[in-house]
Amino acid sequence: MKKRLWSLVLSGLSLNAVAQPGAADEVPAEQHPPRWSLGIAAMVSDSPFAGEGTRVMPVPLVTYEGERFYFRGITAGWRFVSSESFELAAIGKLRFDGFDVKDLGRRELADNGVDYRLLEDRDLAFDLGLGMKWSGRAGELEVELLADATDTSGGQEVSIQYGYPFALGQGQLTPIVGATWQSKDMANYYYGTLDKEVARGVVDYKPGSVAIGHVGFNYFRPIGQKWSLLASVKYSSLPDEIKDSPLIDADAKGTASVFFGLSRGF
Repeated sequence: MKKRLWSLVLSGLSLNAVAQPGAADEVPAEQHPPRWSLGIAAMVSDSPFAGEGTRVMPVPLVTYEGERFYFRGITAGWRFVSSESFELAAIGKLRFDGFDVKDLGRRELADNGVDYRLLEDRDLAFDLGLGMKWSGRAGELEVELLADATDTSGGQEVSIQYGYPFALGQGQLTPIVGATWQSKDMANYYYGTLDKEVARGVVDYKPGSVAIGHVGFNYFRPIGQKWSLLASVKYSSLPDEIKDSPLIDADAKGTASVFFGLSRGF
């Protein structure tokens, strides 16, 4: 599903490998990321939603890093505080966590007791909030506090991620571990059934607030003065509240994604 792939590429992975502020701290000054970066990447991802399966998709990479303002894929931010060890920014981010009903599997939904004709699409949204980052010898800690500004779900999300970058050959590898909490309004919208669907005869399912853990790594390798090689692998473990949803594949335990790209700075 295209929406979910965009979310995983540009949001779930946060484009850390593209902007790579952590890597910039470890490479010579002349290799620091430039203001503009353009590139192309490929994404392979599985979806937990019933019948979607695995998709392979080429995606563009666009980033801008200014003194205060930055743009990274689907996230824009304005830094209030920026130092070598701490950053605080107001951020806006598109959310593609939903789905188009036409992308779901009719048989898989039927096996879950759901008639696809009774379902509604889950629309994209736009979130506003704060992004914070601490970095030092002990690694990097990132926190995001977001709220749905479009009232699509009317919910909130808090995410936290820790990474420890270290040199690997001529590049930098950053193992990551983190978790995302979604409020009941957000989780009910994306993983539960809507009241209008229940009125049509779909089973009433509301997961309530959920916490989703993830592990993975980002890899960044400068190539000369302008080019960069980027890669990310991420696995998210689904909690029971999501796995029990009639919208989710019966055998889904988690979601995995692999991202590989090449970017040029200007």
